[in-house]
Amino acid sequence: MVTPQARSDLLSATGCESVAVGVSWDAVRVPRSIGLIAVDILGQRSGAVIDDGMALYWLLPLRSASQWDIVGTRVLRDGETLSIPPARRTIGPGPHWRICPGEDNHLTPADALRAAVEDAYSPTESETR
Repeated sequence: MVTPQARSDLLSATGCESVAVGVSWDAVRVPRSIGLIAVDILGQRSGAVIDDGMALYWLLPLRSASQWDIVGTRVLRDGETLSIPPARRTIGPGPHWRICPGEDNHLTPADALRAAVEDAYSPTESETR
């Protein structure tokens, strides 16, 4: 188990900042294999995305994920923290931006992310034959 101090030391070493969820935005964790497909599906509709090597995290408008219920994904609850990488960190190790935050909008609409993740979980037509 990682102690709070060890986590703090690790975040400092990687330049990340631990930020509380549910203050300015919501966050959804999606397994990396599904998240990479969802990134492609979303294209320009995606806001900023954090990649920690195991999962992708999308930032959503505050309170827009309250009805989120997609199996295999998880909404981070108010008060939980998310490791936010430095502004232009795009490679690991550690948390980094899969899609860097834009100047005017870093949030992804919840309905767009929901549709992309559901499509990413759905088998393609060729897989069902």
